[in-house]
Amino acid sequence: MKFALFIFSIVIGFSSFGQKLRFKVDGQKDTTVHLVKYFGKGLYYADTAEIKNGIVEFDGSKQKTGVLGLFLPEQQMMEFIYNGEEVYIETALPDLMGNAKIKKSEENKIFFPYVKFIGTKRSQAKVWSDQRDNLDKDSEQYKDLTEKIDKATEEVLDYQKNIASAHSNMLVGKIVKMSMDIEIPEPPKDESGNVIDSNFRFLYFRSHFWDNIDLNDDRLVRTPVFHNKLQQYFGKTMMVQHWDTVTHYAFDFCDRLPKGSDMFQYCVSWITSTYEKSNIMGMDKVFVKMGERYYCSTDESGKSYAFWLLDTEDKQKKLDDLCEKVNTHKNLVMGVVPPNIILRDTTDVNWKDFYSLQKDYTILYFWDPDCGHCKKITPKLQTLYHEKLKDRNVEIFAVGKATGDDFEKWKKFIRSNNLEFINVGVTATLYEAALEDARQFIPKYTTLESLNYQQTYDIYATPKMWVLDKDKKIIAKGLTVSQLEDLLDRLQDKRDVEKLFPPEENVEDEQMH
Repeated sequence: MKFALFIFSIVIGFSSFGQKLRFKVDGQKDTTVHLVKYFGKGLYYADTAEIKNGIVEFDGSKQKTGVLGLFLPEQQMMEFIYNGEEVYIETALPDLMGNAKIKKSEENKIFFPYVKFIGTKRSQAKVWSDQRDNLDKDSEQYKDLTEKIDKATEEVLDYQKNIASAHSNMLVGKIVKMSMDIEIPEPPKDESGNVIDSNFRFLYFRSHFWDNIDLNDDRLVRTPVFHNKLQQYFGKTMMVQHWDTVTHYAFDFCDRLPKGSDMFQYCVSWITSTYEKSNIMGMDKVFVKMGERYYCSTDESGKSYAFWLLDTEDKQKKLDDLCEKVNTHKNLVMGVVPPNIILRDTTDVNWKDFYSLQKDYTILYFWDPDCGHCKKITPKLQTLYHEKLKDRNVEIFAVGKATGDDFEKWKKFIRSNNLEFINVGVTATLYEAALEDARQFIPKYTTLESLNYQQTYDIYATPKMWVLDKDKKIIAKGLTVSQLEDLLDRLQDKRDVEKLFPPEENVEDEQMH
């Protein structure tokens, strides 16, 4: 059984009362020390002062109420609650928390003993757990250690319940309550005593996950506990990591938060950023949906809900850039039909597009004849196409860089590698003519999105790939050649056919953008 030693670090969102934050640290030489604060999991400097003769003082009027940290040289930190009252703590190196004596601060008279209690119980439980790992599960000693661990767990829970109940009006009470998991009732049973729903406990836990946390209290967002809770809720143990599932729960959760609050800012920012950077295929759809709903839409006054990006020109620029990215990528996420591309092939006469292809699957592939990675990937795609895909009603629609001097390089690469699939590009002559007057081609032959395909598809690095179904909806993206082969073999019920590009033999085939 694991015990979390909650050393909370928070900056709180209520008004300050200008109280003194005074500390006496025995054993500390005269030097510069810092006051630190958290926003979610981030640690930031809050103030700086000189410690002399072991005594240092900070002005509380500069800080929001919450749990701050006294940060000394050698990375030593002591965290404490500041909730508008005067704080005076005496301690000594090297164990700042363990040696602390609370002279003033009702919150910390509860907080510090709690931290020490949790630390003691956690240490005890670890010793017992390590001993138990070396024993037979049927032995009496194993059972005895298990009972000790269970008893320690009960003691911790009782201690937490007491603080949360007796001090519910204090910040420390809310913090402790937030650290506790909700209690799950027994699942309903039928007349024979059989459990009706085997998923009851999990579903109850997820639907009541936030019951112990006051989402209207901005102070709580500045604790590591809250960040851990947020991360747990959106983790794979709580929900299927599918873009539509995560988006559903993200909307449900964020819509419950007070607009304009620090809680809203942190949660929306964290979810959006996390899934923008996710390495899981398709999760960028969560980023797009969050961007559309909370950044790029406006309230009744016409302002973005992302109020934290409105107060300076630099931040407004970040918001504009984000919304531009969202506007582009909303057409490139899973389940969406991306914009058609209508361009000339190597004849520089014939127009080709992928919407008109009557294929079970279409691979939309962007490449550059001068791109080193493309030179490795493209011939492999040809092999895969010739040996498998061509006869299985799968087409590759390849858009190559063919403007200017690249036109001849593009054609030469296609000839040299016997590329049989469809190859199109903004050819040299098309590019020059379109520069003079694009209206001679639009809308008779092509579209502005096609001529500007690099912007339309965000092609600033190559190669890039999308896999489309028969309705031209995106079903996969950013695959290696071996992953592409495996996907199509599975989709077309060809699981047992020999692989042309087994993953273990395809190390150099890095994942495409």
